[in-house]
Amino acid sequence: MFDKFALLGFGPGGWGWALLQGAANTISVALATLPFGLALGLIIALWKRSDSILLRSLATIYTTVFRGVPELLTLYIIYFGIQVLVQKVWTGFSIPPFVAGMVALGMVLAAFSSEVWVGALNSIQKGQREAAAALGLSKAQAFRLVVFPQLIRVALPGLGNNWMVLLKETSLISVITLQDIMFIATRANVVTKEPFLFFGTAMMLYFFFSLVSAWGIGKLEQRTNRGFAAFGGATR
Repeated sequence: MFDKFALLGFGPGGWGWALLQGAANTISVALATLPFGLALGLIIALWKRSDSILLRSLATIYTTVFRGVPELLTLYIIYFGIQVLVQKVWTGFSIPPFVAGMVALGMVLAAFSSEVWVGALNSIQKGQREAAAALGLSKAQAFRLVVFPQLIRVALPGLGNNWMVLLKETSLISVITLQDIMFIATRANVVTKEPFLFFGTAMMLYFFFSLVSAWGIGKLEQRTNRGFAAFGGATR
């Protein structure tokens, strides 16, 4: 029994260092994907609320496609499909697995987060923008100084849920040989024939990251709601 747990150690024959490196790669991909996916999602959300029929149509098509196609298929298309297409005109071109994973998961995240952004944008009263315009603020200044701070407060719970989903979806990148938690756990299982030990360890690592994320998101929500709660309590 104890010999099995020695396989998780950091000495000779142990997989401890490899699992830690896999955990670091998992978190790195998730953290790199998050700003890309959320920023693209916000752009898609603004397109959905645009006066341009073309932009609204493009945004609708984008979200429909990437919410309807499996994430694994998106990853394959980005990593294998685009790579093959570009190699027809640029021999030797290759996409690093890290970049392919970030782009594929980011595009999917953008589709789902755009719905959160749209809901948050709809909750902000039109009078907020009118008041900003009356103060002489440009549209860009009004969005940055007036709309966006309120937008974050409303959208944060939904975006937090998107992050939790993204954290688990990073396990898909193991299929394109990026050495994340799942890649290392699978490789260790093949070598040692100990599936419960290594997949159980992978499960605990993901669970730990989820607990830390839930705690962090809760703290962010408390911080963003601090002034709002005080104001709301004073008016009741």
